[in-house]
Amino acid sequence: MTETAAPTKLKLYDRLKLATKNRWAEPILAALCFLEAMILPIFPEIMLAPMIIADRLRAWRLAAICTVSSVAGGLAGYAIGYFLFDSIGRGIIDFYGAGAGFDALRQSFNDNGPLMILIGAVSPIPYKVITITSGVAGLDIWTFVIYGLIGRGIRYFLPCGLFFFFGPVAGQFIEKNKKWATIGMIVLAIAGFAMAPLLFPKSHGPATETAVEQMNAVDEVVPNELIPGAPAEQ
Repeated sequence: MTETAAPTKLKLYDRLKLATKNRWAEPILAALCFLEAMILPIFPEIMLAPMIIADRLRAWRLAAICTVSSVAGGLAGYAIGYFLFDSIGRGIIDFYGAGAGFDALRQSFNDNGPLMILIGAVSPIPYKVITITSGVAGLDIWTFVIYGLIGRGIRYFLPCGLFFFFGPVAGQFIEKNKKWATIGMIVLAIAGFAMAPLLFPKSHGPATETAVEQMNAVDEVVPNELIPGAPAEQ
């Protein structure tokens, strides 16, 4: 009788790479970008990068999907701030640590709304804080959309362009250094929460303390059922 080795659970990067072959990959990516702009504490790039490496010819389409979906999610965040701040928005703001300094943050949007949107759209700072505060401040909706498109466009088209031109090299590097690639994803998540005090320096929220744990949310978004050929978990 021969013994068969128990299937090894795939690492995060391997799960994401395999998931790119599923027909639901792009809708899931769009949903991640939408939810990230209004509430979800995770970065869509952790799914976007493996998708481009797997097929770099769709880099520009994926960048467009991310940009449009993120701006649409931003409009949902704007609506939360404008219509539902007391019932929903305040809890989200508190979670991301902006509660104590929110009045000053709102004043910054009144004074420099376009600049604040660009900073939030391009940087790893939690974008949902930007979108909700824009709604609370009553920022002009077209200003919000236009600068959101510019900022989110830079955020997604620039890395997608880099992966388009250097995808094969990046893919080879990541395949040889999967551990460091995973660490890089975690560092990216932590960086956003670490940069948040630039907007609200006198406060911090639960999101800062649990940034690393949020990476586990990817496993919920990319279950084994969506991964062709992945071993079933025991």
